[in-house]
Amino acid sequence: MSDNFYKMSILPFATIIIKICKAYTNTEEDFEDYYQEVCLQIWKSRNNFSEEAKWSTWVYKVSLNTCLTLLKKKKNNDYIFASDFNSFNINEKNQAFSDEALNELYSAIKLLSEVDRAVILLYLEEKPYKEIAEIIGTSPSNISTRVNRIKKRLKIILNGKIN
Repeated sequence: MSDNFYKMSILPFATIIIKICKAYTNTEEDFEDYYQEVCLQIWKSRNNFSEEAKWSTWVYKVSLNTCLTLLKKKKNNDYIFASDFNSFNINEKNQAFSDEALNELYSAIKLLSEVDRAVILLYLEEKPYKEIAEIIGTSPSNISTRVNRIKKRLKIILNGKIN
């Protein structure tokens, strides 16, 4: 497995890992903690990759599960983040993208539930519903319904009707 790990590498998936980590963090320091932890978990669990799913699906699943676990630990105060010592402050370093419209979209995505964030991030990566369902642990028809509801919610948020 070790040789396959190097061949498959996480580098081609760094962009989605970054987007997932940005969607679950509010500061650059937390992002760095999440990103580092995701990479560590991928490395530590590489031998668990059974090749039944695609490598990309497995990387996404590990990334999402790691971020959700860290988020839960933070909510339960079981994990201390750098941002716990600073007041929350959005600045250019916290912006995920240089495009303002994309930053607005990702700010709206942060207002969604943890699972809905995961679904819409994978949808935006143009993953098929079947693959999203496999990562999330549900059916493709459930994903289709969720995506439609999420799009409507994001439209409302972006139009400034709710916060």
